Amino acid sequence: MDARTGLFYVFAAVLLFAAFRVITARNPVHAALFLVLAFFQAAAVWILLKAEFLAITLVLVYVGAVMVLFLFVVMMLDINLDSVRKGFWNHFPLAGGVGAVIALEMSYVLMGGFRDPPQAASLPLNGSIAAQVSNTKELGKVLYSQYIYPLEIAAVILLVAIIAAIALTLRERKDSKRTNPSDQVRVKSQDRVRLVKMPSVVAAPTIPVVAGSASVEDKKS
Repeated sequence: MDARTGLFYVFAAVLLFAAFRVITARNPVHAALFLVLAFFQAAAVWILLKAEFLAITLVLVYVGAVMVLFLFVVMMLDINLDSVRKGFWNHFPLAGGVGAVIALEMSYVLMGGFRDPPQAASLPLNGSIAAQVSNTKELGKVLYSQYIYPLEIAAVILLVAIIAAIALTLRERKDSKRTNPSDQVRVKSQDRVRLVKMPSVVAAPTIPVVAGSASVEDKKS
């Protein structure tokens, strides 16, 4: 086993562990952080497959934008975990059945690929031609020509998600204190400080003696 194969097994093991912790972590913030770790490991696997553009895109788009948005929403919504966990076991059979079907489908596809490996092309590219071909350039041509409409739809969905996250965090909370920037700009110096003139010495007020009440000295005597 060479170093490349060893790195693949290491990255794959960490990726599986992070994916498992995403669905088992009790804290949603920890689950999102484990998902970030899973994205990094997937990017490392893509680098081993010589797909550098996809690896950098995964890190920049998903880790740098999408996951930051997820963390922003999760931390600002202040989700009540007790209410979320209610009814978990009622939906567990359906969720377990769907997960088992997905696992069987993935196993079937992977085992079929191991049984019948893809054949190499009859006319492989030589070293000089392969060096002139840029996978990033070819991917850009396909992405912005053949898949332009799915790309625009994905951009609109991300824009709607960003607007929804901002709208959710702009709600008024009773325990938060905020100021209006427009009121701060329009404030004047005389409105901030008010000078009050008071005499330095004030005479002690006289206490009137009510008839029928004894003084303090009479009570002591």
